[in-house]
Amino acid sequence: MRPPAGDGKPLGPENGLTTDVPGGVPEGQTSVMTRAVSRLLLMPTIATAAAILVKGYVEPGDGFSAGVVAALGILMQYLAFGREQAERMLPLRGLGYMAFFGLLLTLVVAFRGPVVGQTLMTQWPLPGDAVIHVGTLEVITAVAFDVGIFLLVLGYGTGVISLIARVVGRAERRSKEENHRDPDEAYGEDMG
Repeated sequence: MRPPAGDGKPLGPENGLTTDVPGGVPEGQTSVMTRAVSRLLLMPTIATAAAILVKGYVEPGDGFSAGVVAALGILMQYLAFGREQAERMLPLRGLGYMAFFGLLLTLVVAFRGPVVGQTLMTQWPLPGDAVIHVGTLEVITAVAFDVGIFLLVLGYGTGVISLIARVVGRAERRSKEENHRDPDEAYGEDMG
């Protein structure tokens, strides 16, 4: 018996969980247009995430929102192309490590103050000190903190997306193997 899906129905072709192209794209779920639009929207999605990250210091916006938008852009690629093809197209291998780097950066920024005898989350440079600029962006601890949060959310989000895609892919392969198995192999040799 196949393991049930989340709704209690068994995984398999009777519930539309088969694949017709390499990479695990569900049958009938994508088209050439879906894939073309998905590919075209990836860079604007990443650019929007970068704008949210940078603009967060002037208007509402922050690293968390930017990380969610970027992860949704990557999720769109998984849905349109399937796990294997999306992972071939995008450099996703290091994103899990980016989550750890983002957490480390966020913790360093947060606890820098107590280490040097100031309060937690102390702003650097201090009020009245000169601020370093990169274009119009001020390089302050809030920028580093939000970049850390962005990396953490993006790395975690893509890790979860990849994990779910792998689990679904394994369940589909197991379902296909059970459907194509020889009855003698599945139930033993004939007794007669």
